[in-house]
Amino acid sequence: MAKRAAPEVNAGSMADIAFLLLIFFLVTTTIEVDSGINRKLPPIEEDQEDVIIKQKNIFTVLINGKNQLLVEDDVMELKDLRKAAVEFLDNGGGTGEDACDYCNGKGNPKSSDNPDKAIISLKNDRETTYATYISVQNELVAAYNELRDKRAQILYGSSFKEMEMNYKDVKWIGNKTKLKEKIDKIKLEYPQKLSEVQQ
Repeated sequence: MAKRAAPEVNAGSMADIAFLLLIFFLVTTTIEVDSGINRKLPPIEEDQEDVIIKQKNIFTVLINGKNQLLVEDDVMELKDLRKAAVEFLDNGGGTGEDACDYCNGKGNPKSSDNPDKAIISLKNDRETTYATYISVQNELVAAYNELRDKRAQILYGSSFKEMEMNYKDVKWIGNKTKLKEKIDKIKLEYPQKLSEVQQ
């Protein structure tokens, strides 16, 4: 009996099909990109001179590797951080040239002189989770926003957030130049001085 020849499979087009599938998956796949935290850095000043900062004007916040907060050498819960930051920033403990006439704090001479001199220093360990770091950042920024809102209500009868939204809104009817001056005045009274210490 004669042997039959096995039919050959033409695999010439398999490479083309695999190449087309590869292109299809490369084009249709989406890759997540971390956007990060938006921060506006201060401009670089050419003639920098050393600034002497009193220790009482620095509010230190440390986050350890176990996501625990140490604020001003005391253990603190995240929910209490905003209140502590507001009390520090709005203390008004300065006298003379450092006095703050619009601060509503206790005027503790061992705490910050005025919001212009007050600096919040944040330091975290490498093991700190990203979620905890962001939560602490949010609470500290919220403390500044709370004070700015209160000041805007007192001076202009409107919240700082509303003022910023109106300034950005192209449909808002009003004098944007005056609104910008008001926003800048409040930012000058409560400047956001948040320093992140390198480890």
